[in-house]
Order: sequence, then C-alpha cells, then structure tokens
Amino acid sequence: MSEVLHISRQGPVLEVVLDRPKANAIDAPTSRALGEAFAAFRDDPELRVAIVTGAGERFFSAGWDLKAAAGGETPDADFGVGGFGGLQELPGLNKPVIAAVNGMAVGGGFELALSADLILAAGHARFALPEIKAGQLADAATIKLPRRIPYHIAMELLMTGRWLEALEARRWGLVNEVVAAEDLLPRARELAALLAAGPPLVFAAIKEVVRESADLRVQDAFDLVTEKRLPAVRALYQSEDAREGARAFAEKRQPVWKGR
Repeated sequence: MSEVLHISRQGPVLEVVLDRPKANAIDAPTSRALGEAFAAFRDDPELRVAIVTGAGERFFSAGWDLKAAAGGETPDADFGVGGFGGLQELPGLNKPVIAAVNGMAVGGGFELALSADLILAAGHARFALPEIKAGQLADAATIKLPRRIPYHIAMELLMTGRWLEALEARRWGLVNEVVAAEDLLPRARELAALLAAGPPLVFAAIKEVVRESADLRVQDAFDLVTEKRLPAVRALYQSEDAREGARAFAEKRQPVWKGR
C-alpha cells in the first residue's frame, strides 16, 4: 500500500500520510494498511509519537470510499486490526497520536481525527458528518462526539450534517490549535518532538487510565489506579523512570527517560 500511504520515521516520531487522490478516501485495503502501520508503531519500542495527516491541502480524508461501497464493499467489511482508519479500535495503543488536519475531514475522516489524542487543524480545515443525508449512522462519531463537546452541539452536527469550521471546532474544544496551512506540519512536528522527549511510561499510564476508567464511577476509577490493577500503571510505579524523575527533581536537572 506504499502508493496510498507514505510512512516515514524521524527519530522516535512516525509520520503517516494518507495519499489517495482526489479526496483521501479510505477503502478496506487502505484501512487495513493504516491498521498495520499503527500496530507497528504501537509495537516498536523506538517509536514514541505518531502524526497522521492527509496529502494535499483540500482533504484530510473524505472518509469511507463510496466508490468502493458502490462496488460492493459493505460497512461490515474487514477494515483491519484497528477498525476503520486503523485507530478506532486498535487495542493497547498507549502512545500519543497527533492528527494534523490539513483540509476537509468528512464522515470517517472526521472519525479518524477523533481517534487521535491531539488535533491540530489548518485554518481552512472543515469537519462534517454527512452520513445523516444518506440515511446512514456515523457510528464512531455518535459514540465519541457527545463525550468530547457539548451535547447539543454534537447532536446538531450528527443530526444535520452541517459543516464545522476550524475556528468553531477550536471554540468547542474539539481541536487543540488552529494554525496557518504552511505551519501545520511544522507545528505537529514541534509538538511531537516535545512529547517524544517526555516520559513514555507516563503517557502509557495516562492513556490506559483514561481508556479503562471511562465508564467507571470516580471511586472505582481511583481504586483501579491506586490498587495498581492496570498494567501500564503498575509498570510505571515499578520503573527506573519513576525513580529517575524523583532524582532529577531533587537534583534540579532534566530527567533522562529510558522507558523502563
């Protein structure tokens, strides 16, 4: 799938660029390739942060490839280990992922961005969930969006399919930053470098706690953490990095993280 995915490594940072003209739409083979790329990122101890973006300036991704659908691909097709887009359902992904939204993020493309931990958007980027107009359910967005932004705004987007401009998305807290198009990848790389220099075991613990406590009562969530019932939390508390962090603070120096 090298013709539709451009994958590069910059030290501990993986960049994944979706390149399927004209709209960076995702069919099942592309989704499986994305899943394989992100699973490899998850499993590579040398990689700490990933950036996902689209080629060109018009589309981040138009979502599910309707030409593939017209050709017989169904919503229950094999979209790969991570579900549609490679990130939605990828188990055990405890590393930060940044979505650099370079243009329109539509339907499943919007959902792909929602699968990231941080979202940067070019000033001209726009978001929409037009599935309602085709009598379809935007399933991942229906699950995630009301948990990310005010309920009534989420329901408006889901029920009308209207466009959400980048600045409005920023206002609702859906994206972290809106930058000029020419600054999007440089800013994503700057942020990735910052995260890559951070403590990987803490990032893993953060993602695991957020994921596993999402449906728990607050006290049950506290118990899950304090009783060290989560593997990433347990690994952090027993790690050399945890001791290094305390030493560095006491010695008034920058810590050296080893991820162990």
